[in-house]
Amino acid sequence: MSATPIPRTLTMTIYGDMDLSIIKEKPKNRLEIKTYSKLDKKIDDVISFIKKEIKNGNQIFWVCPLIKESKKLDHSSAIEKYEYLKKIFPSQVALLHGKTEMDVKELMLNKFLNNEFKILVSTTIIEVGIDFPNANVIVIENANKFGLSQLHQLRGRVGRGNKQSTCILMFKSSLTENAKKRLNILKNSNNGFEISEKDMKIRGYGDILGFKQSGIKNFKLADPVHNSDLFELAEKEIKKMETQNDDISKYKILMKLYDQADVINDIV
Repeated sequence: MSATPIPRTLTMTIYGDMDLSIIKEKPKNRLEIKTYSKLDKKIDDVISFIKKEIKNGNQIFWVCPLIKESKKLDHSSAIEKYEYLKKIFPSQVALLHGKTEMDVKELMLNKFLNNEFKILVSTTIIEVGIDFPNANVIVIENANKFGLSQLHQLRGRVGRGNKQSTCILMFKSSLTENAKKRLNILKNSNNGFEISEKDMKIRGYGDILGFKQSGIKNFKLADPVHNSDLFELAEKEIKKMETQNDDISKYKILMKLYDQADVINDIV
């Protein structure tokens, strides 16, 4: 089961012997989340927007990729952003990250749920298991450094009430072509299945029998991404053979041919 489809899960449903059930409907009265990208130098525009949202009674998630500053990575840190925001919004900002003690974490989340804080600065620790209907804005810093599925999962922390929600993807000026593609895909779609398929084509799906979560595999006869129709056809034929108790001995020639797939691949 996957709440947010990821490339590896999607590929396993095509390549593996798995049945797929899809729940497409959202709960009633939920609106599509509006997604925007913003250069990090224009943070003043984001702050102005946040002030308006707080004035309207809404709460904000502010996500950073790191807990504290790093000399090796030019990424925003949760601690640094917390110090920055609490000067602008005194007594309205809380901090949460992976090193936060469990009892403190529960306390912070309960206070945020009870609207005692307006902004919760955190790492991706809030990616799953968080349901705060009053939080209608999420700001994700260095968004270009996250995968599509993770960005979609983070975005899903808002839009859980009946108000309009907003996701702001902040990025630095130097973006790779793949990073631009990822941000544009997210801005143009709220459909997790569509996003997962595009993510799979960009970064690959990793190991089907293993642990690697990304990378393109060199399949011998067909590729689950580009030849999904062949996999669906093969699945139907296999099920047909099973129900009819078909004699598979007549496929011995084909099976021998498959054993020579490396040679065929080289020839093709």
